[in-house]
Amino acid sequence: MNLMKENVKIVYFKYLGAAFGSALISSIYGLVDMAMVGQYQGPSGTAALAVVAPVWNIIYSLGLLTGIGGSVLYSAVKGGGGERQNEYFTAALVGTLLFGALCWVGVCRFDTQMLRLFGAEETLLPLAKAYLLPVKFAVPLFLFNQMLAAFLRNDNAPGLATAAVLSGGIFNIFGDYLFVFPMGMGIMGAGLATAIGALITFLVMISHFLSPKNTLRLVRPQGLGRKLRKILVTGFSTFFIDVAMGILTMLFNRQIMRYLGTDALSVYGVIVNISTIVQCCAYSVGQAAQPIISLNYGAGKWSRIRETLKYALYSAGAFSIVWTALIFAFPNGFIRIFMAPTEEIYRIAPMILRSYGLSFLLLPLNIFSTYYFQSLMKPGASFLVSVVRGLVLSGLLIYALPLLLSANAIWLAMPITEAAVAFLVVFLMCRYTRDLSGGKALG
Repeated sequence: MNLMKENVKIVYFKYLGAAFGSALISSIYGLVDMAMVGQYQGPSGTAALAVVAPVWNIIYSLGLLTGIGGSVLYSAVKGGGGERQNEYFTAALVGTLLFGALCWVGVCRFDTQMLRLFGAEETLLPLAKAYLLPVKFAVPLFLFNQMLAAFLRNDNAPGLATAAVLSGGIFNIFGDYLFVFPMGMGIMGAGLATAIGALITFLVMISHFLSPKNTLRLVRPQGLGRKLRKILVTGFSTFFIDVAMGILTMLFNRQIMRYLGTDALSVYGVIVNISTIVQCCAYSVGQAAQPIISLNYGAGKWSRIRETLKYALYSAGAFSIVWTALIFAFPNGFIRIFMAPTEEIYRIAPMILRSYGLSFLLLPLNIFSTYYFQSLMKPGASFLVSVVRGLVLSGLLIYALPLLLSANAIWLAMPITEAAVAFLVVFLMCRYTRDLSGGKALG
């Protein structure tokens, strides 16, 4: 499929279908883990997985850093008629190897310290460590899966990326049930199913390199360090979105335990999973648009970029409406999926989910914008949106709202953040889209 010539609407929605399937199945890893563990071990199991959530954010974000950063540059060079795009693929692979090794050492050697930092206390720590035990053997695979999925989409193989994630996700669903319940492994069984699912995904993805359609090659890059730095700069905002979610989860965990207790933390564990699904939907919009925009940016085809932007905004709006409506209509329905709730959790959950769920109205737009700015080679704008949204404003509100208003005001931290960031996003998006005119190349 030629991303610079074929009908933009057909190309975009084909890529959106593949990216959405891949993102949705990726989110199922955590969703199914929490649902099975919550049913088996109750609210304490759900709370333990909320403590583990920042570990996943760190691992996935580093894979996105090299994957998105490298693939954006790969497609921009390819779209401009260059022949050195595989230097960026090789540099991204080297970066993923380095980050994978660092994550492996960190999770294996410092798991107790990390989990305590993320909010684990004496009751939750053994459960969180039991979940991570089998995951430790597969840590690098999670990074490589993120990186390879990005490059497969940019090498005209979005369907294979989806099939790979689907294969691992399906195993994870059935493996979770088998290991947690019939085999009686509990929370450790959920971790084992997730690790094996990651291996299956990896094996399917690397089959692309046996395909005659594969154009990804290992080459000797000129200026490896310079290219790696450029990849990190380009991909930083996507990396920061995910790692910031881990930081925010840690801040929420600590503040919730300080002001509201374990029951509220259990409900927040459910929110983490729902928010991850919504965020994955937003990723799919960005990941569908990015290869099309990057290639056409390199070729100077501005009208195709504007048309892609139009369909991406429609998609983001649809996800916003659907997820906000669902969380307002069925708050306790989500709770029943993820745990065996007590009466107290039934009582507090609707207010918590609906308050936090207001953020889903603008979350897809704000996350998509970072992909858009990256594809236009505007990493500064993407970085600004990511940092303000992911740490500066949100972190300030998590600490300030309980002090200034009440403990339950903490649930409004993200809705207020998303609303403020949306003003910045609309301004920057209008500004940079106006500059796409008459063959004027963006700097």
